[in-house]
Amino acid sequence: MEFFAAGAQHRERLMLAANRIGKTEGIGGYETTLHLTGRYPHWWQGRRFDRPIRAWVAGKTNETTRDIVQTKLCGPVTGSGSTKAFAGTGLIPGDDLVEKPAWKAGLSDLADTVRVRHVSGGLSTLGIKSYQQGRGSFEGTEQDLIWLDEEPPMDVYAECLVRTMTTDGLVLLTFTPLEGMSEVVLSFLEDGKAP
Repeated sequence: MEFFAAGAQHRERLMLAANRIGKTEGIGGYETTLHLTGRYPHWWQGRRFDRPIRAWVAGKTNETTRDIVQTKLCGPVTGSGSTKAFAGTGLIPGDDLVEKPAWKAGLSDLADTVRVRHVSGGLSTLGIKSYQQGRGSFEGTEQDLIWLDEEPPMDVYAECLVRTMTTDGLVLLTFTPLEGMSEVVLSFLEDGKAP
């Protein structure tokens, strides 16, 4: 609850915690869904968007982003060819997944862009990326929200901060510090030092 509430005052937040405790679904996926749809619970004290947003989500590889982040948000992929779509059984309500997703060329069942109905009546845009695509794939556009699931390379993280700078957007990170006291981890610690 403190993590969610902190979004009202802090643009960058890190949920640094153990494996298998719900960081992806219960923290990153849940908050991302609220911002995409505008369907905030009555108790929500964090940042709110009263309009559709532009958001990115990303994981380490194309495969893990597809199998974990994309599936948590949208549910599994069903059908094939021109009938390929999401089951709509993820955190984003199926009725809010509108239009056919744009699929990444050459990558099986990984979406590039998903459109999500926002309660204001407009459509939020969700872009799906991976660190494997490199820092260059994170250049160029303004974003309101970026959720990075698993620890990003420092150059990707820094680029995400730039993408949200002019929108006063949010950057959420959810990961277990498997790489130890990395540059990204240290950037969140007071004076860049472990307690």
